[in-house]
Amino acid sequence: MKAPTLRPSDSAEEALEQLWIELFEGNRLSIPVNDPSLKGVEDGLVELFQEELARLRGGLVELTPRGYEQAKMTVRRHRLAERLLTDVLDIDKEKMDIAACGIEHSLREGVDEAVCTLLGHPDRCPHGKPIPPGECCERASQQIDRQVRPLCNMYPGQNGRIAYVQTGEAKKLQKLMAMGVLPGKGLHLIQGFPSYVFQVGHSQFAVDEDLARAIFVRVESK
Repeated sequence: MKAPTLRPSDSAEEALEQLWIELFEGNRLSIPVNDPSLKGVEDGLVELFQEELARLRGGLVELTPRGYEQAKMTVRRHRLAERLLTDVLDIDKEKMDIAACGIEHSLREGVDEAVCTLLGHPDRCPHGKPIPPGECCERASQQIDRQVRPLCNMYPGQNGRIAYVQTGEAKKLQKLMAMGVLPGKGLHLIQGFPSYVFQVGHSQFAVDEDLARAIFVRVESK
């Protein structure tokens, strides 16, 4: 069997993404090699055949098991890039797709998990399409950890580390990021009423209950 390359080229990833959309989101087992939906990704398809990420049977294209995993992660990176551009940078949706195509190839070696965690493990892209879950999402869903709770459910004096932020709104996320509210940062709750006063690093901030519900903290055991 041919040894796999370290990573597919950008054109091959575009072909993987298109195959995922047509096959798995279109509920198809295979697709004709001359299907109009594959126009423009022919060079990428050739690479997929060479690297045994896809195969051609009777004029029909299908993904191999290894190709399936590569395609899933390619689509995941693209849609996470779209969420990053929308939720953090507030990029116009008309420009978002082109920008996301450039960014997605950089979301590797754990960067995609860092972005996913920052955004609160979103399950849909800005267009409403599903984001394939990664290992970080599976860990979060399986984790029965009562120590992870929103800031508004903490008691004054408690310490912890920020697990993730889940706002769903670009302006709120941008505001929290400007405060330094990022996954992994240590947090100390000073006050819980009438506003939530907390410390991150050497700085103190006050937020209302709405923002306090968006900050999820892994509280330290006493």
